[in-house]
Formats: sequence, C-alpha cells, structure tokens
Amino acid sequence: MRTYTKADLEQIVMTQLENLNAMHDLLSIMKTQNELLHNANKKLKDEISEFKEKYFVYPNGKRNPK
Repeated sequence: MRTYTKADLEQIVMTQLENLNAMHDLLSIMKTQNELLHNANKKLKDEISEFKEKYFVYPNGKRNPK
C-alpha cells in the first residue's frame, strides 16, 4: 500500500481541478455549438417551409380526365 505525502495529495487535487476546469470549458463550447446548430436548423426549417409554400402550391380544381 502506498502512502501519499501532503505534496502528493495537493498535486493530485490540483490536477483534478485542472481537469474539471478543462471539462467545464469544453461543455461551454459544446453548449455554444449546440445553440448555433439549433438556430441553423430552425432557419433551415423555416426556409424549407417557405420554399414549399412558394413553389408547390397545388390547384384546388379537379384533374382533367384523359
């Protein structure tokens, strides 16, 4: 069984703190990217709906029989 000195434990805690801070930064970046993707998807959905309304309006009359 290994015994740790106070300096060893302090180093372990500091390393864990650095890792937690790095993970926090990554989560913040991912949150921003997620918001950007959400906004882009919403804009694309709106543009597709607008395109469909503009170019695919079907007549209400009956089809001409052949």
